[in-house]
Amino acid sequence: MKNKWTIPYICFILSGCGISGQEASEKTPADQVIEPPAENTEVIEEPGLPLEQNQDEENQPPAEENTDKNSANQDTNEEGNPQDEEEASDKPETVTPPAEPEKNNPESENQEPSIPTVANPTAITVMVNKSFKLPDSYRPADLARPSVAFVFGNQQLEKALLREEAARALENMFAQAKKEEITLLAASGFRSFETQTVLFENEVKQVGYEKASMAVAYPGTSEHQTGLAMDITAASVNYILTEEFGEKPEGKWLANNAHKFGFILRYPLGKESITGYQYEPWHFRYVGTEMATEIFENKLTLEEYVGQKQGV
Repeated sequence: MKNKWTIPYICFILSGCGISGQEASEKTPADQVIEPPAENTEVIEEPGLPLEQNQDEENQPPAEENTDKNSANQDTNEEGNPQDEEEASDKPETVTPPAEPEKNNPESENQEPSIPTVANPTAITVMVNKSFKLPDSYRPADLARPSVAFVFGNQQLEKALLREEAARALENMFAQAKKEEITLLAASGFRSFETQTVLFENEVKQVGYEKASMAVAYPGTSEHQTGLAMDITAASVNYILTEEFGEKPEGKWLANNAHKFGFILRYPLGKESITGYQYEPWHFRYVGTEMATEIFENKLTLEEYVGQKQGV
């Protein structure tokens, strides 16, 4: 997909966006069923958590966890290569727009696209999409497990992690939602390049390259790899990731309140041609409260926000 903001985007990214500061989405395919806790995994039910009467026991969510915030790196055994924190260069860098597959050529569609790599992947405001990717080996050095309820209970999984700042913000958001009688469950956070590769290849096998690229991020272009995105669900949609979530009380609450905690609805309805992805009411990205509030109040996508700041 051509992007008229390609050059301005990289300028914005190289400066770390200039704003203090969210499985990429991996984009998790819509209607993907969340795996229930393993049978040999101890799952503690959350007191007072509303469940549908016909809910299977294996899909019942666990209680909110009091996991030690300092033991986050024990949540995964996958090898990573943490990146050192860098200062974004103030000097604009010229990049070549990503090459698009040749039309009507099935072989070219399956070739690895040429996508520029972001200069400062550690920036809270980094923009990762079909035009800008993360280094393949990038893994945030400050991953932590937020103390919130997960659909997979207490299992120590990679996708339970977020970067420290985003993890604390998620805890605050879930706590406030609960005070307002909204029960949220986290489904998928950090996702490595290797995991995203498997997801993308499996989707291509099922629906073909073109459709897969609209539902699942190409490896390296997933927001989940930033450690700043979390997929969120609820009992009202049987703990799956579906567009129906946007019409439920939980989805509506998030859409109207997430910005107060620094999160944005990353792939809103009606903006598919701008974001390059289908509507995902479950996918929230941390960018910091100042930026999130401006995006929310002006009904923008991250791409539009960056474009306006650069005068595009």
